[in-house]
Amino acid sequence: MSDFDAIVLGAGAAGLMAALTAGQRGRRVLLVDHADEPGKKILISGGGRCNFTNIHTSADRYISENKHFARSALARYTPADFIALVNRHGIAHHEKTLGQLFCDGSARAIVEMLMGECRVGNVAFAFGQPVSALDHADGIYRITLDGIEHSAPALVLATGGLSIPKMGATGFAMDTARRFGLPVVQTRPALVPFTLGEDEALFRSLSGVSAEVVAKAGKAAFREAALFTHRGLSGPAMLQVSSYWEHRTEIHVDFLPNAENGWLIAEKQARPKATLRSALARRLSERLAEALNDRLGIDAELSNCKDATLREAEARLARWAFSPNGTEGYAKAEVMAGGISTRALSQKTMEATNVPGLYAIGEAVDVTGWLGGYNFQWAWASGRAAGETI
Repeated sequence: MSDFDAIVLGAGAAGLMAALTAGQRGRRVLLVDHADEPGKKILISGGGRCNFTNIHTSADRYISENKHFARSALARYTPADFIALVNRHGIAHHEKTLGQLFCDGSARAIVEMLMGECRVGNVAFAFGQPVSALDHADGIYRITLDGIEHSAPALVLATGGLSIPKMGATGFAMDTARRFGLPVVQTRPALVPFTLGEDEALFRSLSGVSAEVVAKAGKAAFREAALFTHRGLSGPAMLQVSSYWEHRTEIHVDFLPNAENGWLIAEKQARPKATLRSALARRLSERLAEALNDRLGIDAELSNCKDATLREAEARLARWAFSPNGTEGYAKAEVMAGGISTRALSQKTMEATNVPGLYAIGEAVDVTGWLGGYNFQWAWASGRAAGETI
């Protein structure tokens, strides 16, 4: 007879949710993590206040090889469901922008809430114990922790992805999936800052300058803040489009999303002695206005500029092209895109279709949400889907 009904590997957001759900259904659950405490990424998220969900969650705000895969789990465990849990525990929270919900206090309250719910379900914990061996035979999964073997008919891969390796991130879930014959979609850093090459070094001199823009990569467009860094481009708008960006392609930025068509010619008529730089400085920061003007190379008063020249400048400011030479990689990526292929999983239960008893949830799966609480909601929803089945 096996020790447990289910072993959950990974005590992050998805693993905690799967464990507490199964435990409260009367299942004997062992929750394992190589880290010495649970929820380490929860604790650092949202500047330490945990952006725990987004009220605008819908399946079209997730990237996956199968764009419909997340729909079932997200429909069955919604932001309202998690908010109800948060409210039940008396955790004060607020909406920041664009549907993003944060704790008023520390993210630790979310971890303590989830751990409390695990204890209600009598979940057993094994923290600070890496898996030294993993075997499967006769429908039973066996893992070895600190020389002791534990077994269960169900094994849940909830060890996350490759983002933020200094937090202990590894490729364990993908390696294990491959071992059991599950396909893995090519992984890459997502929600990550861009780096710029020497030919765009002028913009690196703007480190610390931010502006509200519309950033575009392919068909994806996001209107949020962009931030110039000493290495390139960051801020919410850039992190969002990074998930859609393909290497060696351009991204485009509208620096003046509120400007009406023909605004520069109107500016010329209203202030003929103004320069392009001064016109830009009325709408953008002085440093950014100067950098854009230097690139456009228009130094004359607007009255001395042809309308065609101003229309051309306006068009370029509305679709400014950057050619990133890369990103800052997994070290700065908030999440990993790609992962265990959804083709191998049931969208209802998260169980591997050809490997009975093996489940994959959370970031390890090829489902990547937008910035702003979407990835936590996927963790809660996928964890709940598996926890209701194991």
